[in-house]
Amino acid sequence: MTDARQLIALLDDRVAAVIVGYPNYFGQIEDLQSLADAAHAAGAKLIATVAEPLALGLFKSPGELGADVVVGEGQSFGIPLSFGGPGIGFFAVRQKDMRALPGRLVGETVDQDGKRGFVLTLATREQHIRREKATSNICSNQGMCTLMVGIFLALHGKQGLRKLAELNYAKAAYAKQQIADLAGFELAFPGESFNEFVVRCDEPIAELQQRLEREGILPGVALAADYPELADGLLICVTEQNSREQIDRLVTALAGGKS
Repeated sequence: MTDARQLIALLDDRVAAVIVGYPNYFGQIEDLQSLADAAHAAGAKLIATVAEPLALGLFKSPGELGADVVVGEGQSFGIPLSFGGPGIGFFAVRQKDMRALPGRLVGETVDQDGKRGFVLTLATREQHIRREKATSNICSNQGMCTLMVGIFLALHGKQGLRKLAELNYAKAAYAKQQIADLAGFELAFPGESFNEFVVRCDEPIAELQQRLEREGILPGVALAADYPELADGLLICVTEQNSREQIDRLVTALAGGKS
């Protein structure tokens, strides 16, 4: 988790923004409100990055917690991984910052017959013809991805997204507790997490990964390369896609038994 006191000590009038993951890389749920308060007190903006938007079906939105800008990845809203792409991102700001947004915004209106319609809005001409002054010059066609996300969201609806997030959370929480109860394993961090969590292992991570991969199980991501202080850490992800049987198989395999 981000240490708010250390952050406050680092903030000065040269800082434009503080960027925080929500959930963060380790799956932890950051205290955005306190971090936003600290950033704002120093005259900076708080930018929240959301790699797993399904979490927002369960936890308060970054905007409710004081974030000024929210950017994220919408892949889990019905888009297959497809070897890394294409994907879809989202970019949200408060109304006072809307005119500084790059790209194109779509607004709702009615046509001459009174029928509901959508049009480009707040699109300055410079984005089309005065490239040297434009805020954005790269406009990829993400129409298919947008359609897929729209269908996914319409299919689940507001309540469906919450139920999906609750299922996601519950399965990860079950796995986290089962693994934490194993001899030779412990949770690296306290507090709330969503569908990812970090465990510390007595067994060398490389050996553990090789052992489980021989059984057809990808146990998680080794953290040593990016976080040397977590050389014994394994980042594990469990979602609504994982069955109870799969989770129990992982736990059994981690414990050294045959799955």
